[in-house]
Amino acid sequence: ISLSNRLTLDKLDVKGKRVVMRVDFNVPMKNNQITTNQRIKAATPSIKFCLDNGAKSVLMSHLGRPDGVSMPDKYSLGPVAVELKSMLGKGVLFLKDCVGQEVEKACADPAAGSVILLENLCFHVEEEGKGKDASGNKIKAESAKIEAFRVNDAFGTAHRAHSSMVGVSLPQKAGGFLMKKELNYFAKALECPERPILAILGGAKVADKIQLISNMLDKVNEMIIGGGMAFTFLKVLNNMEIGTPLGQWLEE
Repeated sequence: ISLSNRLTLDKLDVKGKRVVMRVDFNVPMKNNQITTNQRIKAATPSIKFCLDNGAKSVLMSHLGRPDGVSMPDKYSLGPVAVELKSMLGKGVLFLKDCVGQEVEKACADPAAGSVILLENLCFHVEEEGKGKDASGNKIKAESAKIEAFRVNDAFGTAHRAHSSMVGVSLPQKAGGFLMKKELNYFAKALECPERPILAILGGAKVADKIQLISNMLDKVNEMIIGGGMAFTFLKVLNNMEIGTPLGQWLEE
């Protein structure tokens, strides 16, 4: 997991270059208001680096689970653009789509030091590869038309085989500062840990984390399972009745 042989954002010459950055702005919302901005804040070091070094930043993220349906009233990244503008102290151009000719035109040659935020990637079924062509093959999005450098700073989404996360065929790809920090934490915990080690895992969907849990069992002294997925374990261990969504995830 060592990053010594991995390319990170600080090693790129981004001056005057277009940098497309996959971030994780999947923030909790209530009545179109952000209730916790931690994920936006976590991405700002990478964004500020691009600003300070004269890059043209294009940011992309998902929000919620619209499942390929445009639902701007519920899942738009518009409020995130407003919050990001406040954090950066700089204007953020918010585009109301993430693909198409208008997006390509807006991202073609923006001013150095500009920040563009694309609309929710998951408004298009291609992001998660859920659509299929006439041959039955999954349809994946291709965003290379607006890219020069690709930076992945979406650690919380790095396990997903989405179009914005995998299969990007560009000569320059790098990890952002959040990705670098989180991987270094993992390297320290797994390669040279200070024992005893207690692992605390939360979240709802066990299917997303079962491989991680399995791999960690022989590396930690104790493990605490919390959050929604605790009910999945209670269902298996104690045959506890759980809600429909959790039951579906158990089957997965």
